[in-house]
Amino acid sequence: MCVFGIAGNIYTLVIVNHSIRSVGSLYVYITNLALADLLYLFTIPFVVCTYFAKDWYFEEIGCRVLLSLDLLTMHASIFILTVMSVERYRAVAMPLDIRASATCRKVITMAIWLTSCLLTLPMMIMIHLKETTNPTGTAKRICYPTWKPEAYKAYLTILFNTSVLAPGVIIGYLYIRLAQAYWVSGRMMLDIRNRTLKQKVLYMIFSIILAYWACFVPFWVWQLVKLYNYESLRLTPPVHMYVNFFVTCLTYSNSCINPLLYTLLTKNYKDYAMHRSRSSTERVTFKRRRGGSQGAQRSVAQKDTAKATQARVQGEVSASASNLNQ
Repeated sequence: MCVFGIAGNIYTLVIVNHSIRSVGSLYVYITNLALADLLYLFTIPFVVCTYFAKDWYFEEIGCRVLLSLDLLTMHASIFILTVMSVERYRAVAMPLDIRASATCRKVITMAIWLTSCLLTLPMMIMIHLKETTNPTGTAKRICYPTWKPEAYKAYLTILFNTSVLAPGVIIGYLYIRLAQAYWVSGRMMLDIRNRTLKQKVLYMIFSIILAYWACFVPFWVWQLVKLYNYESLRLTPPVHMYVNFFVTCLTYSNSCINPLLYTLLTKNYKDYAMHRSRSSTERVTFKRRRGGSQGAQRSVAQKDTAKATQARVQGEVSASASNLNQ
């Protein structure tokens, strides 16, 4: 899973840099999504080593950094997807508005990473390396949060709201409005190919968002149930371990699925951008030709008018001369 995911995201970065770097407004966002997935996947070897060794070998700095990366990359990914949804909505609902520049998108992305770091900082500060004793009597080191139970509950609830609930409400609202906008504009848009390509871009963004929710919502439900109502589950230790293992693998699988979705999104957006550019060029050429033909018609009309005026003047002069001779 780790090798497949890392190779896929590196491939995505290469494809994005060669395909839509010069023409795509989504270039900055797709690149940062792939980087977030790479950061998250790099933690897998440490998790696997700890699982089989039944011990933590990476000191306290490893606890602080490695176990905070999942929260960091999780928030960075969903925040970037939310911004992408907002941009797509503005492109459809307000097509005449000024689009954000590449520099503006980079600033937005930096702000997203900074916000994600701030949300992750309490976990990085409060987690410590703790030594415990196994039932067999051997020492075991684990990374353990030193929060008070109520504070830990409040913190994880805030993270659930910022990584799943609030972005979900915003994205859901935007896509409902987009559906309404397409329902209205779909009957009026003459360029069917342009409409289809634009819809494919939106469908791919929404597919990435659905994949995120499908992989992370079970993880967060499991975390919150353990915090608030674990006693009612009455799970045996092996079942608890298997459920925890399953929801954790589910979150990692998201970073392995995403490269395929990113590649399809890149292809669809490249086709849409090229078709839009070609359509704009054709419209400009048509206007120039139309303006040229209209100008030629005006020139011919002006020449005809001048000839008619000249003939009328000559006729009047001839009539006046004949009157004088008489």
